[in-house]
This record gives sequence, structure tokens and C-alpha cells, in this order.
Amino acid sequence: MAKSPPKHPGSKHPSSSRHRRSLANLLGPGLITGAADDDPSGIATYSQAGAQTGFGLLWTVFLTTPFMVAIQTVSARIGAITGRGIVANAWAIYPRPFVLALVALLCAANIVNLAADLAAMGEALRMLAGGPAHVYAAAFGLLCLVLQVFISYRRYAPYLKSLTLVLFAYVAAAFSVHVPWAEVFAATFLPRFSSNADYWFLVVAILGTTISPYLFFWQAAEEVEEEKLGHLHSFSRSPERAKARLWEIGVDTWIGMVFSNLVAFFIIVTTAATLHKSGVTDIQTASEAAEALRPIAGPFTFAVFAMGIIGTGLLAVPVLAGSAAYAVADAFGWRNSLELTVVEARGFYLILGGATSLGILLALSGIDPIKLLLWSAVFNGIAAAPIMGMMMGIVTSRRVLGDYTVRTWLAWAGWGATGLMGLAVIALLASLFLG
Repeated sequence: MAKSPPKHPGSKHPSSSRHRRSLANLLGPGLITGAADDDPSGIATYSQAGAQTGFGLLWTVFLTTPFMVAIQTVSARIGAITGRGIVANAWAIYPRPFVLALVALLCAANIVNLAADLAAMGEALRMLAGGPAHVYAAAFGLLCLVLQVFISYRRYAPYLKSLTLVLFAYVAAAFSVHVPWAEVFAATFLPRFSSNADYWFLVVAILGTTISPYLFFWQAAEEVEEEKLGHLHSFSRSPERAKARLWEIGVDTWIGMVFSNLVAFFIIVTTAATLHKSGVTDIQTASEAAEALRPIAGPFTFAVFAMGIIGTGLLAVPVLAGSAAYAVADAFGWRNSLELTVVEARGFYLILGGATSLGILLALSGIDPIKLLLWSAVFNGIAAAPIMGMMMGIVTSRRVLGDYTVRTWLAWAGWGATGLMGLAVIALLASLFLG
């Protein structure tokens, strides 16, 4: 059964900020993108941080929040204002070989990340129900692919939005164990730094996990989908509607990114209060964290943690495959939208299916999942800084955005996030080759 052709019912459009959409309706790309950031690979990184350093790295969650909000707002504005994805806009000001190289790097990072997430999901279900983890991993990948291919965006977006509720499982897990909250708040707002190389490797890993390239491309593409689906045409209608739309994007993105980092905060708290306190400090994957929690924190916390891995994976895998498909389709000028049928957007769905299939094969290859996580962090770290620089060039270019170029705090924060990720890449590579 194929998707039905898009239907566009007429709708009234607000002409001023007084007619902004309700909070429930305006939450969409920003919320989904933020939740997808807490994928199984991210959960593994936060679990490592909690197990190895206790509450010592909680300060990083708040450090990354404003930078994360800034760069995701930049990506959202590119999509909403221009009605095109990041790559389609990059052609206007960057050389073709440079853009294609970044697209190739993004696809490599996404496929490795996708494989790591599928492997973690399969292992989590094995722990909960028994059976073959590899079969589960393949089944999860195929399920995500089928849903994206055969369900239109208007029906698929609410499904992704509902999956964000899964992340509350990690909040529940934190409150199901004993937590010394005085220590938590002290570590969060009065950090104690360490000269230990492993400590700084985890700092870099958290930065790379929190600010990942696939998030930029997904949110930009979904803002385009939202503009088309809702007939918003915000930036060609009137200054009043454009101002309201920018406000909506800001609210959606702030809520999504703060929610994402709060979940990361609670994952670190849970693993620090249980695993670290019990002397369990060698955690390499999200599944290992869940398994280690069973004898220490009890079956409830274990089950919540394991089910959360599966739920967040079901959200992240489509985002990883989808962002690669949008980027490649833009690079070659192909039609691209989850609202189109396979016949209408063959190239787009070919990349979507190819990325998912390669992720499944890599997950089934027998490669150590710990190595997959490491490669994922390396690829994301290397790809992030140049892609962020490219985005900042787009969003500050009057040639591309006209009167809607980014100025003031957002420009400074965006470039600051780019610089921070550049330093993270240098530190990551130094730790790999010199450590």
C-alpha cells in the first residue's frame, strides 16, 4: 500500500502574533529533533559519564544547552525561511566539491550511528524478552523503514512526537533510586575539573553526542515540511506572520533542546547514584548500563532503562536515515518529502532505504558495538564543525536569507557553538592518537 497523494485542505492563517498556534500544535520539529538526540548512542555516552565520574560531568549538560539551542534554531530558520534544506541553500555560496564532501561525511556518520543504535535496541529487547539480538536489530530497522515509506508525513509526524514521551522513563528511573540531591546541585553549578585524560575524553564525547550533524539536517527539512503541509508561507505573507513564525520556531526549539538535555541530566544522575556509587565504572554501551542496573537499582529501573533504549531508538533511526536522504536528495536536486509517494520521489526513498539497509548490515556484521559507538562519535565530531560553519555562512548571508539574516545573540551563539565543536574535534583526535 503506497501513500496517498498529499491533500491540502484550506486553512486560515494568522496575520499577527496574537493568532499564534497553541503550544501543543506548534511543538513539532524542534521537540522531535531534541528527543532524537537522546538516542541509544547518546544514552551510552551519558551512562559512561555517570558511571565513571559520578556527578562530575553534570555541568556539561548546562554548558551545551544554549549552544545547542542556537545551532538548531539556525537550522530551523534556514528551512522555514527559504523553503529548502541546508544543502540546497549551500549551493548559493559554497563550492560544489566542498558541499558534496560534507554530505558524504554526514551519510557516513549517520549510517554508523544508525548501526550502533539498532545494535543497542536489539540487545535491549534480548535482555527484556530473550531471543536473538541480531534478529531484533534487523526487525527494528525494517519497521522504521516501512513506516517512513508507507505513511505520509502528516500521519508520521504525530507518531514521532508521541515517541518523545518515552524519554520520561529516564526521569522516572532517576526518582526510583536514592539520589543525594545536594551533591547533584553542587556538581552541576560548582564543577570540579580533573586533569585525567578519560575525564576530558568524556567531555568531548558529551559535546559530540549532544550537538550532532544529523539533527541540523532533520530539523531544517521538517521545517520545510511544516511550511508546505500547513500552507504557512510565513515569510512571503507579511512581516507580522513572519515574526510570529520565528517566535514559534524559537519556542519549539527551546523546549525540544531543554527537554533533551534534561533527560541527559537524569541519565547521568541515575547511573552516578547507582553504578558509580557501587563501584561499577566500566560501562561501554547503553545495554551494559541497563544490565548493570538490575542488581543494584532493582528490576523496575532496569526495565525502564531497557525499554527507553528501544523507544528512543525507534525515534532516532528514522531521523538518522531521513536526514541523510534529505541531504543527498538536495545535493542532486531530487524531489524530497515524506509526504510524497515512492513514485514521486524515487531518489529520496532510495537513499532512505539504502541508509537504513547499510545500518542494518553493519549492525549484523559482528563488529564490536563499543567500536561502533566510538566510530559514531568520531564521525559525528569530525562532521559537525565544518557543517556548522557552512550553516552559519548561510544564515548570515543576505544573498540567501535577505532581510531574515541572523544577527545579534543568535549569530554570536551559533559561531560560538561552531568554535566549541572545532575544539572538541581537536581534543577528540588528540585523545585518540596521543592517548
